[in-house]
Amino acid sequence: MSEDTKTTEESTEEVKTPTAGEKKPKKEAAEEIFSFRDEKVEEKQVKFNANAPEELPESVKKILEKKKTEKTDNKKKKKKKKVEKKVSVGKAYVKATYNNTIVTLTNLNGDVISWASAGMAGFKGPKKSTPYAAQIITRIAVERAKEVGLQEVGVYVKGVGTGRESAIRSLNASGLVVTYIKDQTPLPHNGCRPKKPRRV
Repeated sequence: MSEDTKTTEESTEEVKTPTAGEKKPKKEAAEEIFSFRDEKVEEKQVKFNANAPEELPESVKKILEKKKTEKTDNKKKKKKKKVEKKVSVGKAYVKATYNNTIVTLTNLNGDVISWASAGMAGFKGPKKSTPYAAQIITRIAVERAKEVGLQEVGVYVKGVGTGRESAIRSLNASGLVVTYIKDQTPLPHNGCRPKKPRRV
């Protein structure tokens, strides 16, 4: 028989599918449902290396590139190039509130080298105050500061937000040496009257 006749015969064969009245045997139905258990999931071992910091997520990279292009478009006039001084020792200010986290890296005089906030990295709403956002913005700030040559840093923390601990850890993980940590969170001496509690 020729190939054309074979294909026509195969197409005429009806595929049996269970109708609404017919029921599949329980074993077959159970095997179909739990077939995902047989699939093997590849496990990746994550190795922590302080010398090689992780790369930023692609979504954050795109947002930062957009902002760079916008800045260059706005700056049409030519300005004199600033002479960048090498700074090896500096200070890191972490402001962690309930709504946002801001990381600022300065030299010993307090002149800002680089800074980053959760809103700048593209986080919106309640995601701005998360530890993950704090981790990413510290990486952004450190990458810019390393261009100037920053190596050692003293950390000053202010606020009681959820991003304070992860910001300090990611400072250390991204290659900076943390010499000391000081808490500058302001505490009231029973000053202002607190808000009345919510009735839920």
